Amino acid sequence: QVQLVESGGGLVQAGGSLRLSCAASGRTFSTYAMGWFRQAPGKEREFVAGISRSGVVTSYADSVKGRFTISRDNAKNTVYLQMNSLKPEDTAVYYCAADRERGCCSRNEYGYAYWGQGTQVTVSS
Repeated sequence: QVQLVESGGGLVQAGGSLRLSCAASGRTFSTYAMGWFRQAPGKEREFVAGISRSGVVTSYADSVKGRFTISRDNAKNTVYLQMNSLKPEDTAVYYCAADRERGCCSRNEYGYAYWGQGTQVTVSS
């Protein structure tokens, strides 16, 4: 089992940047593929980015490709989401999630067994 805690959210102007972090407990972090999802008010939770256990393979939603970068540091048990050129439509609660079954990078939230509590990102126009 793994526990996940996100941080780094906040309020930023359009065009700005934020870096989200997700710290995991336990000694088996490197055995989990990781993902970032987001949920805006009144909308379903959607896939943002995923990364393989080793960090070599990544995957992005079309809406964030070229603006967001997912990375991980297995020595620090942490996965990151660097968000650049933020837009108002990026406003959402962002969640990190862990998947032990697949190497990478399920876009289906039901493929992830463990979730953080979420961190709010608000982008003003």
